[in-house]
Amino acid sequence: MEGIAVGEETLIEFGEEGFVVKTLTEENELGQAYHLRHRVFAERLKWVPERSNRLEEDVYDAWSTSIGVFSGDARLLGLVRMTHAPVPFMMESEFSACLVGRHRIRKEPDTAEITRLAVDPAIADRGLSARLMKMIFKGMYRWCVAHGVRYTYMVVEHKLLRVVQRMGWPCRAIGEPVALPPAKVLSIGGLLDLDEFRTQASICRPAMLDWLTTTCAASLPQRSDLDPHHDLTPVDECTDLVDARCLVGTSQ
Repeated sequence: MEGIAVGEETLIEFGEEGFVVKTLTEENELGQAYHLRHRVFAERLKWVPERSNRLEEDVYDAWSTSIGVFSGDARLLGLVRMTHAPVPFMMESEFSACLVGRHRIRKEPDTAEITRLAVDPAIADRGLSARLMKMIFKGMYRWCVAHGVRYTYMVVEHKLLRVVQRMGWPCRAIGEPVALPPAKVLSIGGLLDLDEFRTQASICRPAMLDWLTTTCAASLPQRSDLDPHHDLTPVDECTDLVDARCLVGTSQ
């Protein structure tokens, strides 16, 4: 879209026990992302129409950044999309029905929107799915720190909001649950204040905060067989996320 002002992008990349988390920049990485999104949001959840090329893209990709979690053999296992204000958010159009009440969307440079959060639906192991979700959240957090983002909006399946809160993320509802078309999934808007998160985590979950703020250089291992039972971090509150792992950020 012409006329959209996008700030300078700071790339993130780090490795952790068999995974690489990085900003998607290469054509093959973006191709994997659009294909994974199609498998999740078009084929599995039926939230967007299927396409003959099996690639799910939309206009927001033009001014957003995707972060992926890769296996040792460079296969994309999960991703999230970050949209940095002041460009348009999905919550202002596709998700506007979730803005019940008087909440006004914040569009300052310290604000971003989280969409297209997904884990490969072919992964049946709950332990591995939970590990991947934790890595996606760490990538999201590192991106926010790198770009000076304090507030993040998201629209999630309403049960997932409680799961995110149990993980230690103070994500507050900004409306009532709404059945969004075409899938009529009961969804709700949320706003996460990362300063509030850091204050709470420093007292209640210091190990979690330490893990989020510590990264290592990305390094792909020689083997690609990930052990789904190996605990990556001291954080274990997100196991329930596996049941709702694909329910963030759809468009019609």
